Amino acid sequence: MRYHFKLHKEKEGFWAECIELAGCVTQGNTKEELKTNMQEALNLYLEEQEDFDFLAALPKKSIKLSSSIEEVPVDPQIALAFSIRYQRIKQGLSQKQAADKLGMKGIYSYQRLERKCNPTLGLLSKLMTVFPKLSLDRILR
Repeated sequence: MRYHFKLHKEKEGFWAECIELAGCVTQGNTKEELKTNMQEALNLYLEEQEDFDFLAALPKKSIKLSSSIEEVPVDPQIALAFSIRYQRIKQGLSQKQAADKLGMKGIYSYQRLERKCNPTLGLLSKLMTVFPKLSLDRILR
């Protein structure tokens, strides 16, 4: 999963804003520092949601790269957690309902999936059944 940042040059450094995610911005003294900070800002934005029903936008495929627009990859574990939350919200399920559909004993086990997660293959298989539009290809690209 890759989002797009618009880069801006200032007199003393750089700053960037994510095109798809309002409020996801960062800065750096050098381009290398900015690249590191863009990935960190993106991962934090997607991982640290205050509301479990917040639905952030997916990356746009139609954005063309240029010298001022750069793709930034999401950490795969965060991308998976975000995608699970996204699919749950799109289906109109509460976390409790999703946990029940997955056969989980408690909501807390499910809530861990919506954070940076690393599920087993068995659980991934269940997730694909409950959330058929969950795309591992999209997550890993």
